Amino acid sequence: MLSLLVILVLSYLIGSIPSSVWVGKMMYGIDVREHGSGNAGATNAFRVLGWKAGVLSTVIDVGKGALAAGVIASLRIDEVPAAFGVWETDTSIRLLAGLAAIAGHMFPVWAGFKGGKGVNTAGGVLLALAPVSMLITLAAFALTLFTTRYVSLSSLVAVIVFPASVAVRKYVFGVDLDGSLLVISLLMAAGIIYAHRSNIQRLRQGTENRVRTFRPARGMVGRGEIRPTRQEA
Repeated sequence: MLSLLVILVLSYLIGSIPSSVWVGKMMYGIDVREHGSGNAGATNAFRVLGWKAGVLSTVIDVGKGALAAGVIASLRIDEVPAAFGVWETDTSIRLLAGLAAIAGHMFPVWAGFKGGKGVNTAGGVLLALAPVSMLITLAAFALTLFTTRYVSLSSLVAVIVFPASVAVRKYVFGVDLDGSLLVISLLMAAGIIYAHRSNIQRLRQGTENRVRTFRPARGMVGRGEIRPTRQEA
């Protein structure tokens, strides 16, 4: 039981690393939460700081989820609980570690419990556990983004497509996927959809921000709308 507790705490702390906030402050002396959408996620890092900071924030956020589910979940101090009903113990623990990392990203202890919406971190978790389903999900995300230019809508489509692809692969094509993957991914989807409730409202009102161009983002810094207090190295 101690192993599970350690895994959950470490995963949460790793998930709490506020990548866009720290990247913005280290590269430009700018707190992304004070500009753009005010969100501490990678999308706002692209919007405020530009593509370099956005890509770095994205890589870190995906890495947090993959690290929690792929590495931290394997730590063992004592025996882990074996009674997960019909679910496979190892997969269940990896998913729980992933959920802890996502919770950390959304409510980071290192940044006043005001974080991002968890999409990239969830992507890292699911990529570590079910890469084929994740590739299908990425394709759905990209298709939605290129056709609608809404990042938020693309994210919402992605979190629905993943559990749907798991269900089809498992129950239609007979792929050996643990049932916990479907249940936990549905819980992840519910949490992420809830975190996007303001985006959903703006989508309904037609006021949601759209991607203007797919060229590398200059951000508000690159356009001179914000003056950095630190020059990029």
